[in-house]
Amino acid sequence: MDFKILKLLFEATLDTLYMSVMATFIATLLAIVPAVLLVLCSPKGLSPNVIIFRILDTITNTLRSFPFLILMIVLFPLTQWILGRSIGATAAIIPLSIGASPFIVRILENALKEVDKGVIEAAQSFGAGNIQIIFKIMLVEALPSIISGITLALILVIGFSAMAGAVGGGGLGDIAIKYGYYRFQSDIMLYTVVILIFLVQVIQSFGDFLYRKLKH
Repeated sequence: MDFKILKLLFEATLDTLYMSVMATFIATLLAIVPAVLLVLCSPKGLSPNVIIFRILDTITNTLRSFPFLILMIVLFPLTQWILGRSIGATAAIIPLSIGASPFIVRILENALKEVDKGVIEAAQSFGAGNIQIIFKIMLVEALPSIISGITLALILVIGFSAMAGAVGGGGLGDIAIKYGYYRFQSDIMLYTVVILIFLVQVIQSFGDFLYRKLKH
């Protein structure tokens, strides 16, 4: 492997990590409020509200079922309006964030619902309000599960970022398409696959480590 290819792959790897980490972070911020509302308003929640629950549930399911490549193309005008361009690593963060947020909503919702009911009832007996229970008890108790789920979400976003390369998203997917597919350089295609596998393994191992530390 010559220096040019090595430099190309290194820069593409940094772009992929930049896109994926930023998009997962933004998607998590976007997902917190809907997830909390779904938990609060669910039929067995702290403050049941069927209308709000069904609206949020439907929106989340609809966005989750949207194919990512189509979503990215649909969001080109929004990305262009916000950033002034619709291609490149930074531009890909917007559709990646929106595409990952419904998945993370479900991760947070399920993690919060798994918190021991006894802990919640004990907090209520001490006069804790719903917001206090959600943010001071449920989120803390659910943190290991949330970390595990966010790890899976980050791996999912890395996969999305590779697909984004097909429409000018940058990163390893862009390199694989431009050099591995269009120029028939199978060695570069192989390198991108190996790097992606390596990234996934490292991220999963780190996520498992954090989960074990928090669980104990």
